[in-house]
Amino acid sequence: MSIPVSKKPQPRPIPEKIGKYVVIAEVGRGSTGTVYLSHDAYYGRDVAIKVYNMDTGGDAERARIARKMFLSEAHLVGMLQHPNILPIYDAGEENGHCYIVTEHVHGARTLAAYCRPDNLLRVDDVVEIIYKCAKALHYAHSRGVIHRDIKPSNIMLTQDSDVRIIDFGIALVADSEISRIEGIAGSPSYMSPEQVQSAELTNRSDLYSLGAVMYELLTGHRPFRAGNLQKLLHQIVYATPQPIHTFRKDIPEELENVVAVAMQKDPAKRYKSGLDFAAELTRVHQKLRERNSRLDRQEQFGVLRRLKFFHEFSHAEIWEVLRASQWQHYAEGEEIVKEGEMDDRFYVIVSGSCTVERHGQRVGQLDVGDCFGEASYVPGAKRTATIRAQSPVTVLKVSSTLLEQVSTSCQLRFNRVFLRTLISRLQKAELPTG
Repeated sequence: MSIPVSKKPQPRPIPEKIGKYVVIAEVGRGSTGTVYLSHDAYYGRDVAIKVYNMDTGGDAERARIARKMFLSEAHLVGMLQHPNILPIYDAGEENGHCYIVTEHVHGARTLAAYCRPDNLLRVDDVVEIIYKCAKALHYAHSRGVIHRDIKPSNIMLTQDSDVRIIDFGIALVADSEISRIEGIAGSPSYMSPEQVQSAELTNRSDLYSLGAVMYELLTGHRPFRAGNLQKLLHQIVYATPQPIHTFRKDIPEELENVVAVAMQKDPAKRYKSGLDFAAELTRVHQKLRERNSRLDRQEQFGVLRRLKFFHEFSHAEIWEVLRASQWQHYAEGEEIVKEGEMDDRFYVIVSGSCTVERHGQRVGQLDVGDCFGEASYVPGAKRTATIRAQSPVTVLKVSSTLLEQVSTSCQLRFNRVFLRTLISRLQKAELPTG
């Protein structure tokens, strides 16, 4: 979960327990409250506990708003059960402290980390993230909940690249007066024109905000920027954002049009629902992939054929591998696999080089044509090392599950290469050092 971070947080003692939950550590702090990590022994899961800051220094209005935000989220306990919405498990009040309990997602980052021009996600990743968000919002809207504060810092990206929409503290809930918080309307840069004008909000307001998030993820710039709040709100109502292609030439026109529809000033001209938004993303993405796949696959085939890993593979077997795999790019210093984790994928380095680390110490290097993660062939096996990109790296990522579907001859080729690799690494490990 996410809360606005204050510049100079005041130190507060960490409580031993909050309700029935034993506090393990503090994991976040901001102007609206503090988040603690706990473990729910009954359900066997880690949870995050957000304690709202009711100590407002005598500011009655701030205290009223804080309590309204708590009641708004507490009203949603168990109500929104969707894989891309952070679940709210519990809520309570104790000794004047109000708290809500949610899923704790270890190692997650918000999308705010990927809104800089020098740290943008791949276009395909952005499309997938927005698609999941649109589907999740459709689910919430169909249950009478309008989020009202969709922004990058309220969307989490988990370690396995899944998505969670968080922070329903100012959500509007149908047939509930609890959530009607005067004076709080969302984050200005992502507010819809009708939000700015305090008009009645529908589900399409959230879709506008999601369009603004997509704009920023694609460009590294917010759709509207101004020197003061008044000018910013005027732009949202009357101005047109700078065309996306002026920031990035590689963004297809069809994708730019998707954002433009989502951000129409008139709600009636936007997508009718999150489902329509998601469906249009799917259509555009499939169209772009069909247009590029033939050329891309032919180029990829040529690259793989030249790698030492595939020297013994027939042309037909290399095509099988391509169909059962995906290519992924990593920036310098980025972690590709982590020591101790389990997954069913293995990798072949297509370009660049990687370092091998054990217990935080560098123990080797892998270069173009080398493979790693072949232990994924063994059910339940954990990664024995961390592999990190030493330079910008492209890898061929193959799922062991998908590999089971290729021909027997192709599987035998992989087994031979893996066995040869394992013997080679064992021999190197036995060489005398120093």
